[in-house]
Amino acid sequence: MSERKTIRVRDVMKHEFDMVDGLSTVRQVLNMMNHVETKCVIVNKRNEDDEYGIVVLADIARHVLAKNKSPDRVSIYEVMTKPAVVINPGMNIRHASSLFGRLGLSRAPVVDGKGDIIGIVSHTDMVLKGLMKLY
Repeated sequence: MSERKTIRVRDVMKHEFDMVDGLSTVRQVLNMMNHVETKCVIVNKRNEDDEYGIVVLADIARHVLAKNKSPDRVSIYEVMTKPAVVINPGMNIRHASSLFGRLGLSRAPVVDGKGDIIGIVSHTDMVLKGLMKLY
């Protein structure tokens, strides 16, 4: 019987992402996004006791575009999910995918042991970069 491979989140995550301030407007955030392929931005903590937030492009579509609101008048904190569900880089992608399905997530920040964000992982990353390595 062959041994199953274990693909970890760290093996498939994107290492580059955009971090923004919660008071930035939606337009400012969209204009400054350097890593559009992540399809999200991380909203930075306000202080040490705060938590990270996350905004996926679908949130902006649902809360700004669909409601005909001006991106100049909506702050990113108004559309973010906070606290963001975070993933451990050592997690098996099978478990991460299961968690995503249970919680209805499309992507999540990956945090190190100190709680600092080191990347972003999505279902797409797990399938396209991980699944084919498993079999």
